Amino acid sequence: MKGAVYNNGLLAGYLEKTANGYLFTYTESYYQNKDNAPISLTLPKTQQQYASDNLFAFFQGLLSEGVNKDIQCRLLKIDENDDFTRLLQTAGDDTIGAITVKPVEDDL
Repeated sequence: MKGAVYNNGLLAGYLEKTANGYLFTYTESYYQNKDNAPISLTLPKTQQQYASDNLFAFFQGLLSEGVNKDIQCRLLKIDENDDFTRLLQTAGDDTIGAITVKPVEDDL
């Protein structure tokens, strides 16, 4: 599974769920452009790719909690423990801040 990560509408990179965890990779053009800010202080542009056993805390912070999480899971028929799928289905348009995450169509 893969999600395209946008910063103010500009494609910044890709977030992938793999057998070993998660990868976030800045696109080459976003990474090379010095004017493009990192998407997060925890994912600086000091390297192009980051790996984690768990969903990165920055992306976890884009998710709803509590009652809103319950409603999303019920309406979208998502396992409440599947944060990655919930991120792909709910962080595409109306998020707090500049970052959005949209599913990559080839992976649906």
